[in-house]
Order: sequence, then C-alpha cells, then structure tokens
Amino acid sequence: MDAQGRGRADNIDPADQWVLNPDTGEYELRLGPSAPQSAVPGPRRPGPRNSDGRGRGRDDSAAGGTREMRQARGADVPAPRRRRAAEPEPEPPQGRRNRRPVKKKSTAKKALAWTAGGTAFVLVAVGTAGYLYLKHLEGNVTTTETSAAKDGFSKDDAFNILIIGTDKRTGKGNEGYGDKGSVGHADTNILLHVAKDRTNATALSIPRDLIVDVPDCETIQPDGSKKVIAGTSDVRFNTSLGQDGRDPGCTMNTVKAVTGITPDHFMMVDFNAVKTLTTAVGGVDVCLKHAVKDADSHLDLPAGPSKVEGEQALAFVRTRHSWGNQGDLDRIKVQQQFMASLMRKMSSGDTLTSPTKLVKLAEAATKALTVDQGINSVSTLKDVALELKKVPPKNISFMTVPVVDNPADGVVHKTVIVNDSKAPAVFDAINNDVSFTAVKKKEKAAKAAAKDKAAARLKGEKSDPSEVRVRILNGGATQGSAQAELNWLQNNAGVLKSENGGNAPAQLSRTTLEYAPDQAAQARRLAAVMGLSGSALKPGKSVTNAQGLPAMTLTLGKDFKGAGVSLTAPTKAPEVDGQHTADKVECAS
Repeated sequence: MDAQGRGRADNIDPADQWVLNPDTGEYELRLGPSAPQSAVPGPRRPGPRNSDGRGRGRDDSAAGGTREMRQARGADVPAPRRRRAAEPEPEPPQGRRNRRPVKKKSTAKKALAWTAGGTAFVLVAVGTAGYLYLKHLEGNVTTTETSAAKDGFSKDDAFNILIIGTDKRTGKGNEGYGDKGSVGHADTNILLHVAKDRTNATALSIPRDLIVDVPDCETIQPDGSKKVIAGTSDVRFNTSLGQDGRDPGCTMNTVKAVTGITPDHFMMVDFNAVKTLTTAVGGVDVCLKHAVKDADSHLDLPAGPSKVEGEQALAFVRTRHSWGNQGDLDRIKVQQQFMASLMRKMSSGDTLTSPTKLVKLAEAATKALTVDQGINSVSTLKDVALELKKVPPKNISFMTVPVVDNPADGVVHKTVIVNDSKAPAVFDAINNDVSFTAVKKKEKAAKAAAKDKAAARLKGEKSDPSEVRVRILNGGATQGSAQAELNWLQNNAGVLKSENGGNAPAQLSRTTLEYAPDQAAQARRLAAVMGLSGSALKPGKSVTNAQGLPAMTLTLGKDFKGAGVSLTAPTKAPEVDGQHTADKVECAS
C-alpha cells in the first residue's frame, strides 16, 4: 500500500500530511510512524518513453531531488512521491451488502480544494486591499449637494458635465495669486458634452466675462435645509458661483438659461488641481510661438516646445497679458490647448502602463475634485472617465461660445455678450447630439438623404432671399425673439424685406408661416432658410407691410429655439471660429 492508501487505512486525510519543511521553505509529504512503508511495492505506471523505447528518468524536482539532496534534508523527511490515481473501493462482503460504504474525498479533490482555498484567500486579500484603497480615494473627493444635478450617471446616454475652475486661493503657495480673498468665482467654465454613441464629444468654453442674467437658484445648506438665492441681471457669468453664497448648482442653472443645454453634473477644481495633476503625469507638453516672461503670472518659457508641471503649469493657464489681445478670450484658447495636451498625456501609454503614475494620478484627481452627489463615488467617476476615453481625440472638439463685445462697455474686450446670430445654432447642435467633427460615413449618407428629402418637400421654384417679404410676430416665444430673428434674417440670411410686427393676437404652440397663393415661392425659400417643416407652412392670406407691399406672416410659437436655429433637428453642426480638436498640437500665441 502506498502513502495515500495508508492515509485512508489510518483514517488520516492525505492532504493533512503535507507540512512545511523549515529547511527548504516548501510543503512536503511527511509520513507518520503509524504508517510504515510496505515492503511490497504497488503496481507502477509505465513512465514516458524516449524515441528508442527506453524509459526516461523522472525530473529531480518531481521525484523530490537526488539521493544526496534527500539525505541533506534529513532521513525523517522523505521526498514527496508522485501521486497516483485513487484505487477503486473494494466491494463489501456478501453479508454486508445492505451497509453502504463510507465515501471520502479523493486526494485529488482535496488537493484541489486546498489549492483553491489558498488562491481564494489571496484574491480576497487583494480584493480587500483594492476595496480599502477605493474607499480611501472616495474619502479624498469633496461633495457639494445641489438640486440642479441628476441623482445618478447612465453609461448608455449622452451626458453633459460642467467643469468649473474656481479662482479660490486655497492650498499652499496660492495665497499670493491676485485676489487672495476670493470666495471662489466661476473663473474657467467648460461644458463637456459626450455623445450617446461615444463617437464624439464637444468641450464648450463659457467666458467668465460673459454678461448674463443669473436666475434664482435653490441651494442646500450644510444642515440639509434649502435656501433660495435671488438672481441678478446683467452681471458677469463668473458671479454665478460664490457670489451671495451661490453654489455650483447656480452655475449649472445659469448655463441652462444662457444655452438651453442642461448640465447633468459638475466637477469643480481649484488652483491646486492644475499643479497636482500635471505633476502626477510627469508634466504636460506645451508650445509657444514666442518666448514669454510674464510678471503677473510668473510664466517664464522660451519659444517652441516645453514641458510644464506644478507652478509653471498653473502660471501657463493663468497667463492673460502675453496672449493675443491680452483678454480672457485669448486665454481661453490657450487653456483649451493645454487641456487637450493634458488629455493626450493622461490617456497615453506612458501614463496608463505606469502603476506609479496611475496611483499618483488617482490621488491627485480625487483630492482635486469637488463633485455633485450623483457622481461622488470613485466607481462612478471611473465610469465617467472610461466613457470619455471611448471618444477618439480627433473627435473631441474644443470651442468657445460665439460672442461679441458688449456695446454697453464702450471698451473693447472688457465684457462680452452672446452672439445671437451664431451661438443658437451651436447650442442647438449640442442639444441634439450633433457632432462637430465628421465621424462616420453613414452620417454623411444620412445628411445627404435629409437634404434630398428636404428638396423633395420644398420642390418647386424658390424666390431669391432678397425678394422675400415677411412680417414677424411673437406668438409665444421668449421676449425679444421677433427682433432677434429679424436681425438674423437681415444680417445672415439676406432676407432684407422683413420687419418686426410686434406681438401676435394669440399665442401658438408651434411656429407658422402664412402666405398667399402667389407667395408660395417666397414661402419655400424662407422655410429653407429657417429650417421650417412642411407642416409649419400655412396657405392663407397676405398682409401689407410698411412699404404698402404684400408680405407673409411669420408667427414665432413656443417651439421657437432662437434666432437662426432650425426648427427641425439639425443634421450638421455649424462652423465655429477657433474650433479645434484634441489631437491637434498647437502653439500658444
């Protein structure tokens, strides 16, 4: 009987005979004194054969080593034997057929269970460490509850995240930057839209000096109570945060009021975030068209490529007087170039294959972030990052809200207002999940099909825009819409014979265009210009305009989205001045 057989005979589980040899540090089979080795060897399996038919010797590691090695380990520690398959249980005696034999686990099963148990212990230990580290990272993240944010994050939908960079001078070494007493205004603002199919994303910068109306907003106080903070009119966008106790939810509401786009969540960072994130990834590559030595920001870099991190990275994004017209709009362009470079660095193989950099990045990112309650878990933040990572850099578009100088200033580039002739089309494209980059051939085919469909719908002769005569009424759109549409038609579409007719006698849910039979060609032209659907065209009577000529009547209903915005879903995004993608390396100027 072999060692396994003796183990069963003595009611000893063979797996319990494996013990740690202190001399070798390995587990070996130790036979007890109650199990003397049988003098009659059991049947042996034929060993492996060489090509000449002779058997090959067993490897020393399998047989327990050479005789000298076994002697060195001590006579009381025999070498482990190669395990054999369990022998079949003998049939019970004839007189005991009604008694069932006791089944025991085979050695193979026991050894497997022992090994699996050890593996499971290791996995549990590693998993526990990972869980504890995730909890540690979650402890780094600061949460601000706001009524404006969604409760959760969906990996299956398009999503909008408002990224807010504050000018709050918290953290070591930051008190010397400018207004050290700042409550933390919305200094840098980027609305990041990620498409539902993850083929593209749009990063829309909102100037801090944009003049807006900040709406009333509900804030959640530290004790859980709610407080409504009154809005203000004709103020800088950056006062939507911090001023009068406003929280990031107030900034989210302001974005919605200005653009019509609803942010789902927010991520807020301060000065320290730039320094710690750039240090964690080992620096960010930047490029300058000319050398810069800025006394205000302390940026000191030569012309050409450089790598910045820490204080120099913060100086780079804060610099204003060394770029372009020394205003905030040119600083935004440089910040966009910096962010594109940071995104490339964070997703590069150099970062993703370095455990040290990944840990540093995880620590820096979580410590830098303040987020809403809907995305405050590390696992959710990871999901957000992974969804964004699906978008190729060549299809991540950076752009700024189209603006013009504020005529109330009398000073160039002091403050700006939304460009009513260009911005609405940008907002509409983002709201309808339209890409600003050509990402799919089928999109081109869809656009061509839509164009053919529109042509078929508006089949027939169309008047030249200069011959279109129309009176515009406000029948339920926001205040000032009739004048805004009039300005757009005259300045952008060439519809010069148009006029503002004031308010309509009744409000309409949908925009309509009424025309006389002999004005059908004009109606088709205006419908094409405005993106009106066939159902919006209403045959009827003409009216007399200020020049005494017959004109059509355009009544803007509650569905009116803004001057120049198509009333049918857009299939093509507009071109935006200064637009660029994350894969392009550009030099700051």
